[in-house]
Amino acid sequence: MVNQIFHILEWVNDFIWSHLAFVLVVGLGGYFSFKSRFFQIRRFPAIFGSFVSFFSQRTSTASPVAGIHPLKAFFAAIGGCIGIGNVVAICTAVAIGGPGALLWAWVGGLAGMLIQYSEVYLGMSYRVKNKQGSYDGGPMYFLPVAYKIQWIAPVVCLLLCFYGVEIFMFNVMVDSISVNWGFNQYLVTFVLLVAILVVALGGINRVGEVCSALIPLFILLYLAMGVWVLIKHAHILPQVFKSIFEGAFTAQAAKGAFAGSTVGLAISMGLSRGAYSGDIGVGYTSVIHAESSTTQFQRQAALTIVGIFIDTFVICTMSILIVLSTGHWNSGIDVSLMVQEALGLFFPYMHFFMPFFLFLLGYTTILAYFVVGVKCAKFISPKWGPRLYYLYAAIALPLFAFVDATQAFILMSLSGALLLIINVFGMFLLRKEVRFGLD
Repeated sequence: MVNQIFHILEWVNDFIWSHLAFVLVVGLGGYFSFKSRFFQIRRFPAIFGSFVSFFSQRTSTASPVAGIHPLKAFFAAIGGCIGIGNVVAICTAVAIGGPGALLWAWVGGLAGMLIQYSEVYLGMSYRVKNKQGSYDGGPMYFLPVAYKIQWIAPVVCLLLCFYGVEIFMFNVMVDSISVNWGFNQYLVTFVLLVAILVVALGGINRVGEVCSALIPLFILLYLAMGVWVLIKHAHILPQVFKSIFEGAFTAQAAKGAFAGSTVGLAISMGLSRGAYSGDIGVGYTSVIHAESSTTQFQRQAALTIVGIFIDTFVICTMSILIVLSTGHWNSGIDVSLMVQEALGLFFPYMHFFMPFFLFLLGYTTILAYFVVGVKCAKFISPKWGPRLYYLYAAIALPLFAFVDATQAFILMSLSGALLLIINVFGMFLLRKEVRFGLD
């Protein structure tokens, strides 16, 4: 019975991502691209320069300002983007949809850059000061203006509360650590749960500090290993890229353990996994960036373009190229082990190192989502919302630690799809308010 329900949910999820989400992401992203004269490409050097300049910006203690440092907001937000989805979930795209799914992930990322930019810009435009000396913003503040109905705010908050308890990544973390290191699964679940709840109490500022320390370490190590693998397989990279471009527009036959796929399936897998990894249109990024101390909304929003570039075009692309070049994408092994096994061909002790890697990634992602969920719960009910949210997390995370990871992913993907539909259409209604630039 349960398997039948999840089979139906999987079909619904694939339908939404291959039809509705495709039209919304490519449509609105394409509209913003033409409106801004492809701002995300044309102005990328200046955007990256603006990102670097934030490192020299200091927060004055003599005259404190509302909000947190722009880079803390950036790293807290990117902590949610760069995670297990970049290593595990994105591999399901090619395992199911074939190599061509990567091209559709690129398309989604390119369009998603300006969708996420607009999401943050609107979130900051409609933000309000709170009693803690910071700001509250996000889709629950600008969507009521877009739809001209107030009840849309609590609906989005409820979905973000569900999305904020990251059951899929928690499941992968528990499974990876317990299997590879031989620890008791119940003990791992308990320790991880406590580590999440304790740090999340510090809010976005604390999460930003944790992510800014861990994320750069992951990026450097992962890219170094990935580049080494690609160098060793340089002779077959032309064929790999050929399969990516051909598979994006033609049905692919079964090969090895790969069951074959249609173009629609490649689109669905590429867009859904890419959007899930980059959190395109979900709304949580807007909530985090709204706490930034800067009053330059365009400059803060432009940081999301750097985030999507790192997430989709660097980390996700590296993961897929690793499994494609080594042949692990159609080997039949579990997707959670594809990258680990591929890297294990060249680096020893990956069964010890990879669980630690996944812990760092999953931990920062879960923290970023969690604090957004708390803020959304507080928006619904300032007194009872956070308490009920913590209770829900304390039940849901351990519960889904012992189910099939695919089932947990389907639930997260579906909630993300619903959020994307609501948020993207709302941004379309407010499209004339969005300004692109670095002022």
